[in-house]
Amino acid sequence: MRALAVSVLLLAPGAALAQTAPQPSAQGDVSVTIYNNDLALIQDTRRLTLANGVNRQEFPDVSDRIRPETVRLSVDGAWIVEQNFDYDLLSPSALIQKAVGQTITLVRTNPATGAETRERARVLATNGGVVLQIGNTIEVLRDDGLPVRVVYDSLPPNLRARPTLSISLDASSGGARPATLSYLTTGLGWNADYVALFDEAKSTIDVQGWVTLRNDNNVAFTNADTVLVAGAPGQGRGGNAGMAPGTLPGTEGARRARLGDFYLYPVGHRITIAPNQQKQVSFLSVGGVPAKKLYQYRNDWYGSSSDPVSAATVLSFSSSKDGGLGDALPAGTVRVYIRDAKGQPQFIGENRIDHTPMGSTLAIRTGEAFDVKVKPAVEKREKINSGEWERTEKFRISIDGGKPTTVEREDEVTYWRTTMSYTVTNARPEPVTVDLVQAGLDRTYWHDTRVSSESIKGEQRSLDERLWHVTVPANGSTVLTVAFDTRY
Repeated sequence: MRALAVSVLLLAPGAALAQTAPQPSAQGDVSVTIYNNDLALIQDTRRLTLANGVNRQEFPDVSDRIRPETVRLSVDGAWIVEQNFDYDLLSPSALIQKAVGQTITLVRTNPATGAETRERARVLATNGGVVLQIGNTIEVLRDDGLPVRVVYDSLPPNLRARPTLSISLDASSGGARPATLSYLTTGLGWNADYVALFDEAKSTIDVQGWVTLRNDNNVAFTNADTVLVAGAPGQGRGGNAGMAPGTLPGTEGARRARLGDFYLYPVGHRITIAPNQQKQVSFLSVGGVPAKKLYQYRNDWYGSSSDPVSAATVLSFSSSKDGGLGDALPAGTVRVYIRDAKGQPQFIGENRIDHTPMGSTLAIRTGEAFDVKVKPAVEKREKINSGEWERTEKFRISIDGGKPTTVEREDEVTYWRTTMSYTVTNARPEPVTVDLVQAGLDRTYWHDTRVSSESIKGEQRSLDERLWHVTVPANGSTVLTVAFDTRY
């Protein structure tokens, strides 16, 4: 037989305590504002009856993850003198720990006869097991297979059945009045999830947006007026989330209420957020939005592959008011479905977006293409002289922009030309266009990489990236050839 640590299964309170009915919530009119960074603002308006002078008021059913230093109580004619947060909650393990030095009753039941025996015991310690003094002997409560329960004479005064905030108020006059308790808490959060059904034949998508609320507290927020804030208020920590790759940020303002620089997403009806619960609420439903499938491939500087590599399949659409979703999109995961030959929606991929302004063009990567491949290769590296370098200046794609200086050199300057080829193949029965991006153009110290020739005209997306729209015929291939001139 082994010594038994305190457990909920064995050390339950006595029958009189165990049979009590659940207590109704002591909360009043509750408003919950939930942010994206495990933070929420609770505003709870309750009605207090105060006497003239100092009053002690208890506020049960506050969050068990309350930040007590953020508590604010708004009540006419009274002000806070002292406040305490009592979070030492009633539990079997807390009861036995608080009973150290006290006398309890052990009740054992004979499994054969059902007869109960009782004996008084003094709790000496609960360090890894319960040490008892029974009569003149010292014993360890053991798991001997017999049903055992512990009966306590009374509850310790400092144990609470529910998290409770105790506030001492000094009231200038007596009477009943409303009081609003406000505080910040952790353990509440939310995120957005999107379900997009893509109709490739019509080049449209239907999008359903869901908010998933999470309550990791052991306290419910009952019939709460709930507002979700798309943003994370600063808490003294750095870091910024980036846009989804391929997203072009929009410049349209959404018709939503704001809180500073954050957008608000109010839940349309009052809800109860139960303890340790996830709840989903719809906030967006749009159909027939124009969308198109794209193929993309991004190559690093001097990147080459001995084998063809799949291009990425990308779903592109807009969040603009005209021809788009018509809303600012909170951060979340977009899951894309497409109908099969039988008309059944099938999942084809997902990706995450950050908070996205209205008017943005989104590019959601859903997976890798089976039939569309790209094989990048470095065809050759050759030295070019300074005269050839000067002749390619008109193809310069980035420039330092600093103040001109005169530098005298006695050594001969050598420049380099790197010729890259990108072989794009298409095994599909229809032509496709692949958006091919060469990255790493701005990684050199001199910031003046140049394109001296290209078989397809490209677009400079940034100092670091150049884009080519490569059209590939059905069941065919296209080779893009580009020469880059660099100082090394």
